[in-house]
Amino acid sequence: MSWVHNEAFVGYCFIMPNLVGFLAFTLLPVLASLIVSFTSWDLLSPPRFVGFKNFIDIFGFSLIPEAALASWTDYLFVWQYLTPKDPGFWQYLYNTAFLMLGIPFGMICSLFIAIVMNRKLRGIMFFRTIYFLPSISSLVAVALLWRWIYNPDYGLLNALLGFIGIQGPSWLTHPLWAKISLILMGLWSGVGGTNMLLYLAALQGIPQHLYEAADIDGANALHKFMHITIPMLSPTSFFIFIMSVIGGFQGGFQSAYLMTRGGPGGATTTLEYYIYNNAFKWFSMGKASALAWFLFLVILLVTMVNWKYGGKKVHYQYI
Repeated sequence: MSWVHNEAFVGYCFIMPNLVGFLAFTLLPVLASLIVSFTSWDLLSPPRFVGFKNFIDIFGFSLIPEAALASWTDYLFVWQYLTPKDPGFWQYLYNTAFLMLGIPFGMICSLFIAIVMNRKLRGIMFFRTIYFLPSISSLVAVALLWRWIYNPDYGLLNALLGFIGIQGPSWLTHPLWAKISLILMGLWSGVGGTNMLLYLAALQGIPQHLYEAADIDGANALHKFMHITIPMLSPTSFFIFIMSVIGGFQGGFQSAYLMTRGGPGGATTTLEYYIYNNAFKWFSMGKASALAWFLFLVILLVTMVNWKYGGKKVHYQYI
């Protein structure tokens, strides 16, 4: 048989475009960013090797100049006299973690909508489509809509709160409420999307004989939900949680850029936004690459921990 007709050769030909694209546009840039992270480069002048300086500037601490370490107790509590070299980094790391608090709420809402959409009702396909639309809408359009909703003077949300005698806050100009505003917008645009479809598919894959056996045993709806539905959905929930955590670390830029420009006072600036600022606003490519690699390592570590400990609670077999 000619090598042209060989199955392996034909297979390699099919995957070659994707393989070349992966090597040229993913693997090589990733490796290049690792090299750049050890340099000082502003895109205009040649890169200059600086070793671990970028990482030290990000994670390092310096002694407060007016600190006087006179006794051994001062050295014992030396952390009181330290200040981070890059205070913004720790604030933006906190912002990223805070915005990820919306993940469990999003999963619960997606599951609830999937349960409702799993009912056999006339026109259910229409309602499934309606709930899915926000997830495929343009983020710019979604941001414009929610900026109007959050407007403190004529926004819909404060108007509704005013009807019941509540003075609405300045949603996008208060540090705490700005974070909550981004979480709420993300929930609205995401709960009816891919996660809802994954839960819907998983619900339709649960064998009905499990519920029939539970009915014979006298189980009520709550018992069936807790002891059949939840365990059978655990692989889907685990997958959604893993992907949501990864997306949470990598996300936050688009919504913050369109809604608040990272403000007020950096309250909605995430690590991804900080990487963007360093790379394309301040042209500090070395520091941006160092931050990107830190983010990659954090995501890798968190994912490994989730796989090791979370995977033990996943039910992979039908009863």
